[in-house]
Amino acid sequence: MEFITISFSLFILLSTLFLFKSSVAGRRKNLPLPPGTLGWPYIGETFQLYSQNPNVFFASKVKKYGSIFKTHVLGCRCVMISSPAAAKLVLVTKSHLFKPTFPASKERMLGKQAIFFHQGDYHSKLRRLVLRAFTPESIKNIIPDIESIAVDSLRSWENRLINTFQEMKTFTFNVALLSIFGKDEVLYREDLKRCYYILEKGYNSMPINLPGTLFHKSMKARRELAQILAKILSLRRETNKENHNDLLGSFMEEKEGLSDEQIADNIIGVIFAARDTTASVLTWILKYLAENPTVLQAVTDEQEGIMKGKDDKSLTWLDTKKMPITSRVIQETLRVASILSFTFREAVEDVEFEGYLIPKGWKVLPLFRNIHHSPENFTNPEKFDPSRFEVAPKPNTFMPFGNGTHACPGNELAKLEILVLLHHMTTKYRWSMVGPQNDIHYAPFALPQNGLPIRFYPKKMP
Repeated sequence: MEFITISFSLFILLSTLFLFKSSVAGRRKNLPLPPGTLGWPYIGETFQLYSQNPNVFFASKVKKYGSIFKTHVLGCRCVMISSPAAAKLVLVTKSHLFKPTFPASKERMLGKQAIFFHQGDYHSKLRRLVLRAFTPESIKNIIPDIESIAVDSLRSWENRLINTFQEMKTFTFNVALLSIFGKDEVLYREDLKRCYYILEKGYNSMPINLPGTLFHKSMKARRELAQILAKILSLRRETNKENHNDLLGSFMEEKEGLSDEQIADNIIGVIFAARDTTASVLTWILKYLAENPTVLQAVTDEQEGIMKGKDDKSLTWLDTKKMPITSRVIQETLRVASILSFTFREAVEDVEFEGYLIPKGWKVLPLFRNIHHSPENFTNPEKFDPSRFEVAPKPNTFMPFGNGTHACPGNELAKLEILVLLHHMTTKYRWSMVGPQNDIHYAPFALPQNGLPIRFYPKKMP
């Protein structure tokens, strides 16, 4: 009798759960999709997004449909969200329902084991290893080396017309190699650069793997990169018994159990993440400082003040913590330029969201640029005004490095290398922009016109 009672109770429980799930599924099926249009077959509205300032595209959609709307870009059906609360829900509160996602061709190029393409235990492990290598305790030790790279870079620009973005890419690439390999990269630096530059050229190409295509050349360079990394791994295992504080050392610890393929995929991925975004920020900073001489003077005064009374003119970690004005310039540049306009997530199941259905497999894009440029979040948002960061912004309104477990783990290193370069630029050099600088180029990051050509001169010291 007791067995029958238990069985009957279990039957009732399972039936209730089934009916509940069925009712939830039924309710979700009856929910409408978010408002919006999907555009042309396959290409959708990609051209409308990338042929103009994305602010115009986003603003027109939000004005017409509200803070959540559907569209079709880059071959994907998407739901775009532009409110801070919704962005937090997707990236933090309900992040388990929205996995990070990239086109398959990007995964092949960077490596399927790279941190960007995963979530769960494997992602948590990789994130811990990356964060360990990029903690203040680790990166403060390489300040002299970053400073040396900065000084050499600036010296090479003297009395020249330079393409700011291209030169900043070289600077950030060298810092990335330093933070990843320590001094072990010296033997292979030029080969690493050559292969990576080929890989980069094909990153946004059509994924047609036929001889002569950019994609084919990139995949060939990707294989060669893996071979170079294998040599570096072998060299370190043979010649170095001591622990290393760089990223490669963090990945190579035996207790972590990463395969050489996993290490290679993540090294290439980190180089990709560390290079162009930081180079873009530096390019915009030079533009905004040139256009705002009062702000430039304030930064210069702050940087010159740091060196007063110091016998040793080298920067220290403590010095970089005495740069509030310069730090606010970086923050405001990240906000106004919004290098990453959005990030991609994918619904892992049908999701009910603010009364709408987000179908499983659809992409969900939190619009960082729209959030950063909303007058509800920032007064007079199109104006470059670093003083606005004297007061902390409202929660979830400033997300230049993303948010949640997939936020950029290298943001401290990025800020450090920017501060070091700006210190030497503002105290020792002057620059002027060449040609009109009214347009913005998107490929895929927002950039000043033509990469910001500038003439670069040493200051005449008194």
